[in-house]
Amino acid sequence: MASRLLGKVAIVTGAGSQGPGIGNGKATAVLFAREGARVLCVDQDLGRADETCGMIASDGGEASAFAADVSRSADCAAIVGAALARYGRLDVLHNNVGIGGVGTIQQVTEADWDHTLTINLKSMLLTIQAALPALEAAGGGSIINVSSVAGLRYGGAALTAYSASKAGIIGLTLSAAGQLGGLRIRVNCIAPGLVYTPMAAAMFNPPAHEATREKRRLSGLIQDEGTAWDVGWAAVYLASDESRWITGQVLVVDAGLTLTTRADQALTAPPQ
Repeated sequence: MASRLLGKVAIVTGAGSQGPGIGNGKATAVLFAREGARVLCVDQDLGRADETCGMIASDGGEASAFAADVSRSADCAAIVGAALARYGRLDVLHNNVGIGGVGTIQQVTEADWDHTLTINLKSMLLTIQAALPALEAAGGGSIINVSSVAGLRYGGAALTAYSASKAGIIGLTLSAAGQLGGLRIRVNCIAPGLVYTPMAAAMFNPPAHEATREKRRLSGLIQDEGTAWDVGWAAVYLASDESRWITGQVLVVDAGLTLTTRADQALTAPPQ
């Protein structure tokens, strides 16, 4: 086991995967533990969180599962309370919960809009609010919010509410970083590109699954398929003391996707 996060306690929300495979939250929780952190794996589905904890245990790491709905302030307070009760402190909050959804400006309903922004954006405000006293008591820490390249540019697919929520996460990150820097609480954002995760795969049209996957693989300047591990390693850096002087930044993990027009023909499913 490595030691980049040795002695730290981390909360990872959305730590279970939405189906077979490794999602961003699961990969991040596993890597945090491999680097020495004690991890509270949070998911609305306790079984998914337990599965991630099982992976961590098999590596010799330390983690425990907690079921919560991060769109509810009481649940967010309970998450932080559980981390303090089990591990005594809090150093890292990794906000990974998110849902997808396709819909044009004409198609998106008020209910769709409200649901997407509640799950993807409001939840991050609530978890940050709940975590602040514990992070301040620890002398500072790191908050990492997972956004998406869909919050930075239009990629050719009608992701109206999703894109708006992901852009909102970037705005929340910048505002929080500005307000909390004096407390030595760093707030940064990861914007994944077209990584292949269970959430992304579930949005594919089954007959064209492999063709869509290949188009996504070729969309960036580095033509290798992105995985949740790529996102997880970015989170490890932002959680560690290696990034102690970094706050208010958007770390784009996308193989150069946002530097090229190839993305305009590739974005047929939510990027994460």
